[in-house]
Amino acid sequence: MTVHRFFAASSVLTLADIVALTGAELANPANGLRIIDGLAVLDEAGPSQLTFLENPKYATQLAQCHAGACLVSARLEAEVPPHIAILRVKDPHRAFVALSRVLHPAAMRPTSVFGAAGVDEKAQVHPTARLEDDVIVDPMAVIGPDAEIGSGTVIGASAVIGPGVAIGRSCSIGANATIMSSLIGNGVIIHPGCRIGQDGFGFEMGARKHNKVPQTGRVIIQNDVEVGANTTIDRGALRDTVIGEGTKIDNLVQIGHNVTIGRLCIITSQVGISGSVTLGEGVVLGARVGVNNHLTIGDRAQIAATSIVHGDVPANARWGGTPAKPVRLWLKEMMMIERMAREPGSRGPARRSERDDKAGRKE
Repeated sequence: MTVHRFFAASSVLTLADIVALTGAELANPANGLRIIDGLAVLDEAGPSQLTFLENPKYATQLAQCHAGACLVSARLEAEVPPHIAILRVKDPHRAFVALSRVLHPAAMRPTSVFGAAGVDEKAQVHPTARLEDDVIVDPMAVIGPDAEIGSGTVIGASAVIGPGVAIGRSCSIGANATIMSSLIGNGVIIHPGCRIGQDGFGFEMGARKHNKVPQTGRVIIQNDVEVGANTTIDRGALRDTVIGEGTKIDNLVQIGHNVTIGRLCIITSQVGISGSVTLGEGVVLGARVGVNNHLTIGDRAQIAATSIVHGDVPANARWGGTPAKPVRLWLKEMMMIERMAREPGSRGPARRSERDDKAGRKE
């Protein structure tokens, strides 16, 4: 990507500036005035761009690279060609991210898709809604009665903010998002298409009819939470659904009613969390994890992708599999199954597969 049409760099830096920002060490101080006007990956970087190398797997790409400078650890700097200035740093990727945040501030959170300032004349804002200064409301957005929105917040096109919803300052609510029965803190990012605060899935089952259970709780989203596109967060039945401060949620996640999620959790794409689950602080759920209802996952526990959790998980544990269990046990079971499948004369599906293979060869 040589032309940054959508997120061009907001400034130009010298290598000396980059040293000051990242704490990197410039291998040749004579290069301090070299200009950097953008960032790029190894195989696309040009002479005025900066790249990084942290994995020796990509050293061959660096040999063909045309970048002006490279962030690299001391153990890999020998891989850098002579024409590329070396910025020696302990954690190249972390330094690269820090620079990206400086050069591309517009990519940090969604902004007005219409380039609007203030409330667009095609937005619908109820007379009893209260908006602080510097709120941006894009065309076709709807803000209901008694809603409250803090300064610096952007409400995207066709978003719907329901009655009584409170949204803090410096938030971004993406286009076509719907927020009902919710209280949202400061610095929260809600990406397009999210559905927050709708009914939880609650029914009293019967032989002839399933009676709806009123869902009268709220959704509480604390400061600095990010919610990915098309994620749904149900409001509580009686107690609230709570998303803790600093938690980051990927696209296409389903969070059921009465769920409590602690601070600084990471929840990746297509995770499904059933009702009344409690996640501690710093929990990580890999893609497509499913969590059964009324369970507790302890602080800093990690669940491997595609696992199904049927029981409580202790703090600091690493679990995986279906049903999920400690990772070492899970891997041991997988190795045993694979070993059994390879053994001559083993029974079951592996043996049938061998017969099928032989039949195929005869055909």
